[in-house]
Amino acid sequence: MAAAAAAGGERARPDPAEQRAELGPLLATALRPGESWYLVESRWFKQWKKYVGFDSWDMFGAGDPNLFPGPVDNADPETQSLKEHLIDELDYVLVPTEAWNKLVAWYGCIDGQQPIVRKVVEYGLFVKNYKVEVYLLELKLCESSDPDNVISCHFSKADTVATIEKEMRKLFNIPAEKETRLWNRYMSNTYEQLSKLDSTLQDVGLCQGQVVLIEVKNEDGTWPGQHCLAKLNKLIVEFTVLNFFSRGSGFVCNSYNCRDSASLSQPGLCGLSNLGNTCFMNSALQCLSNTPPLTDYFLEDKYEAEINQNNPLGMRGEIAEAYADLIKEMWSGRQSHVAPRMFKTQVGRFAPQFSGYQQQDSQELLAFLLDGLHEDLNRVKKKPYLELKDANGRPDSEVAKEAWENHRLRNDSIIVDIFHGLFKSTLVCPKCSKVSVTFDPFCYLTLPLPLRRDRLMEVTLVYADPQRRPVQYRVVVPMMGAISDLCESLSKLSGVPAENMVVTDVYNHRFHKIFQMDEGLNHILPKDDIFPSEDGSEYVTLSIYFREKTMRQSSNTTGTVLFGQPLLISVPKHKLTVDHLYSVVLEQISSIQLHCNRITESLLTGRIFFDLCGLCKPGFTRRLLYDEQEAQAFEKHGSMLQPQKKKAVVALRDCIELFTTMETLGEHDPWYCPNCKKHQQATKKFDLWSLPRILVVHLKRFSYSRYWRDKLDTVVEFPIRGLNMSEFVCDPRAGSYVYDLIAVSNHYGAMGVGHYTAYAKNKVNDKWYYFDDSSVSVASEDQIVTKAAYVLFYQRRNSEEHSAPSAPQEECDGMDTN
Repeated sequence: MAAAAAAGGERARPDPAEQRAELGPLLATALRPGESWYLVESRWFKQWKKYVGFDSWDMFGAGDPNLFPGPVDNADPETQSLKEHLIDELDYVLVPTEAWNKLVAWYGCIDGQQPIVRKVVEYGLFVKNYKVEVYLLELKLCESSDPDNVISCHFSKADTVATIEKEMRKLFNIPAEKETRLWNRYMSNTYEQLSKLDSTLQDVGLCQGQVVLIEVKNEDGTWPGQHCLAKLNKLIVEFTVLNFFSRGSGFVCNSYNCRDSASLSQPGLCGLSNLGNTCFMNSALQCLSNTPPLTDYFLEDKYEAEINQNNPLGMRGEIAEAYADLIKEMWSGRQSHVAPRMFKTQVGRFAPQFSGYQQQDSQELLAFLLDGLHEDLNRVKKKPYLELKDANGRPDSEVAKEAWENHRLRNDSIIVDIFHGLFKSTLVCPKCSKVSVTFDPFCYLTLPLPLRRDRLMEVTLVYADPQRRPVQYRVVVPMMGAISDLCESLSKLSGVPAENMVVTDVYNHRFHKIFQMDEGLNHILPKDDIFPSEDGSEYVTLSIYFREKTMRQSSNTTGTVLFGQPLLISVPKHKLTVDHLYSVVLEQISSIQLHCNRITESLLTGRIFFDLCGLCKPGFTRRLLYDEQEAQAFEKHGSMLQPQKKKAVVALRDCIELFTTMETLGEHDPWYCPNCKKHQQATKKFDLWSLPRILVVHLKRFSYSRYWRDKLDTVVEFPIRGLNMSEFVCDPRAGSYVYDLIAVSNHYGAMGVGHYTAYAKNKVNDKWYYFDDSSVSVASEDQIVTKAAYVLFYQRRNSEEHSAPSAPQEECDGMDTN
């Protein structure tokens, strides 16, 4: 469909209002299993929306004719192999088939680009969830008689085992009358038969890159059997050994991946194989595995008597059992690493967001897992109905005790015993001064990081004087500033008055956006090409694009393509004529984009250089006159060469203090005051009333907004030993809260991509280790505090002496806070 479409030729299309009316309902279509949706590059789609005025409140208003999007351009991604870690809405937009057909009919596609089409699939066993399967599952297919011949193929997770068998019969020329059977190979070189042909790939737990082997029955009615499988195992082992020694690093057995005899006798030092972007899960599991009271609970089989299979909020005990099996395997001391395939399958059945093979968040998995284990192991079989009471001026200790007891009446598990604490929340009405105090349980502590107050931006200043080359600057602007702040900062470095600047975002040889001075800088992403241009008052500013006629590859007709950097041309209002505009355009481009020796006065008067189309889109003779190297030339200002300041380091206590700082609720998040009988922007303050035996601290490194997704890579200094939280606990009768670090989940890279690892302290020998998927190596304490630290696990000292974790302390009955 896309390849046959013309590249940029003029075609009949509805006016903007009709396009909006036709596509609006289609883009709001709900996902239905089996339907096809198409990926469209986000920038092209956003430019189309602006061109037709799609986001305008007035659906009958016109869009911006200067932002004609041209043919659909997906930046030449391959049909099957998309660039990894693309983010929905940020990098691409999904549109249904009918919407795609309309866009292609109206605008065409870039020649040679194939449409990127994906199916809607169903995830989850009990909670159904539909989503477009953007990334297909890659499997390695081979025949038992020739295991060296491995062919990679892509499948949907909704495909059945029968689909794989059909494809393998075709690939390996196996006649239909021949009987076959399929096997999938695990990382540990063991095999499992795929006997249920109607099962989906998701149901059988096939992972990214996994090997599937087809076996053909012999003529005498027997199966080749173990001989062929042993041959394949031998080849795999030989390849693994060869690959290990070819790294050139020598045989250093710090890593327990080496399968030396010492590693096999040390419980807990067990890596977890990456099943395909599952490093986030492996990191979270290693932290939990090295949480002594929780691991002891499962290793001693205490969970068996507490599994709650009838809890409607639980998962029939299956998550607890899958986790128990994995922990026992990791602490058996028999293997250097295991593949958590069955555990991931169980998680995906109950939490569809984790069922695929895209990178996820280790903290989000931890939150799900702690909640899932709690409900599967909840000792309360029938939860009572409880009516919440207001504090009404009662002492905090009384209200806290009541809140904790109510919580335990409905929630009583090993997770509550170990991980739950109590928040104190205080709200004050700004009108009537009504004070509302509540106490709420928590399982982990999410701490904000002090936000950066400024941001570095690289911009290119294009001067009105055509004899001056553009200059690239690096400017410091407020993180939440406006375009005017950018212009002021650039004005100080360049000397060009801020009021004479026009700020644009250039994409695909055209102005993707021209910013207004009051627009926020958060609209500009780090990868955007920003060009402030020198302008003036009492002028008309016109956008100039360069385009040339080309012969289409698919036919004998001609089309047009854009090239080069666009220009903003300022023309005095009293000189706005075609003759004057032509001379201004020629003057601009002659000095920076044309071979100067080709310019003569006859050329100026004859107008043979180019045509003015629509007064703002000149056609152009590119091959004869355009100088690609000169057109892209620019100078670098000294600010580009100055060393950047070292990033700030904050202490963990700074994050805790920020968490407990009073704040005013936003206008979109008001509080309903029972006195005023209306919503108010109250002040809110969080305090810590009691803390658990195991304190999980989540550093909020990822920030989200409509236009901005960012990761804060600030170094947070946290103590390895002796974290004293007593000063932050507001219960006046609380005991000592001193903690020691036992595990850290790390995240390296940017948001939505990167890699997760973990540091953890082994409870048997009290030594630190670094867990990187299947690899485990010795670590030292001075390696642990880095900008990658994401989730911290602390264990309270002498916590084994306390029998009631997190409970508020009462003088009358001697109840301990822990």
